[in-house]
Amino acid sequence: MTARGRRPSDGIVVVGGGAAGLCLAHGLATTGRTVTLVEAPDGPLRPPERTWCYWEAGTDTFEEAVTASWRRLRVRGPEGRVVESEPAPLRYRMVRSGPFERLVHSRLAASGTARVVRATAHEVSDARRGAEVRCTTPDGKVLTLRAGLVFDSRPVRRVPPHRTLLLQHFRGWFVRTSLPRFDPEVADLMDFRVPQPRHGLAFGYVLPLAPDRALIEYTQFSRTPLTTAAYDEALRHYAGSVLRLGRFTVDSAEQGVIPMTDARFPRRAGHAVFRIGTAGGATRPATGYTFAAVRRQSLAVVAALERGRPGVPPPHGRRALAMDAVLLRALDTGRVDGPRFFTDLFRRVPMERLLRFLDGGSSPWEEFGIGLRTPVGPMLRTAAELPFLTRRPTGPSEERT
Repeated sequence: MTARGRRPSDGIVVVGGGAAGLCLAHGLATTGRTVTLVEAPDGPLRPPERTWCYWEAGTDTFEEAVTASWRRLRVRGPEGRVVESEPAPLRYRMVRSGPFERLVHSRLAASGTARVVRATAHEVSDARRGAEVRCTTPDGKVLTLRAGLVFDSRPVRRVPPHRTLLLQHFRGWFVRTSLPRFDPEVADLMDFRVPQPRHGLAFGYVLPLAPDRALIEYTQFSRTPLTTAAYDEALRHYAGSVLRLGRFTVDSAEQGVIPMTDARFPRRAGHAVFRIGTAGGATRPATGYTFAAVRRQSLAVVAALERGRPGVPPPHGRRALAMDAVLLRALDTGRVDGPRFFTDLFRRVPMERLLRFLDGGSSPWEEFGIGLRTPVGPMLRTAAELPFLTRRPTGPSEERT
């Protein structure tokens, strides 16, 4: 990487220090490539600490950053019916962005070929013999980085044209109870014992960290986010009336919005500029899970570079995206009841198989079998109409994504 006016190198710039940027910078550094990771400086553009979750078998490349993991997973229906299973060999894992960032930074520093630059990236564009990133440093100086390739993980300003766009929006509390209230061996993926919105669905989410500590979240799949006050009211109801936690304190909170859409996210933004992460379509449309996909996407990018074919391979297969498009449309139109749909799916399909399906690791035959355990009529009707629907630009009411 060089400043303006010097000879551009064949190095790589990765823009954004979220999960996608960190994973790709780490992967590139392990191959000995020269890489610069551009991260936002402290301030309003730097996101607060957040939680990423995924499931995986065996040991983990980033095991040191795993805060907690669970062998058993649970789903609760609206009427309280429990579906609980141990999806071995998979384990559900939690990673906090702070420890993950520190781990990756330490490995980048040890590589000898990578560096981290704290600056605000304003413009990424093609340039002569590569690409360039125009930035402003914390002290207000203009910095232009040039490289052979740039991978940009910054969120897109507007979701591309789509047929369906729902938002997965949530707020979570890290709570500490006065008495032991949690089973650290079991995580609740979906707890539908909460009031349901007029459109979409809502559920609670509980990740126990100790008998008296947990992350509890209130999540909605709907078209519009709530206010912080509304999330807090829902969390108070969930913690008090549903979980019956008794006395507790809130140590910290986190909040977010994830687009769930059948939009096609372009993975290329120029001759030498590529998009990764959510901006590159890594978020699984029907679930909102992203972390596992950005890790696979990063490995695929590194492998493509090793073959001399730079690019960002699709993070999800065509079958998965087609099935997700049908589900999103069915949920958005109300043809399927969301809480019953997900509860029945976890009840009728072995959890290990279902998690592999949600992570894109199932076979066509397994997917066919899973499809037969959904409301076949409404899903077929939705699948039949999708090819005739026009993809529309993001409207004013959707711009908060």
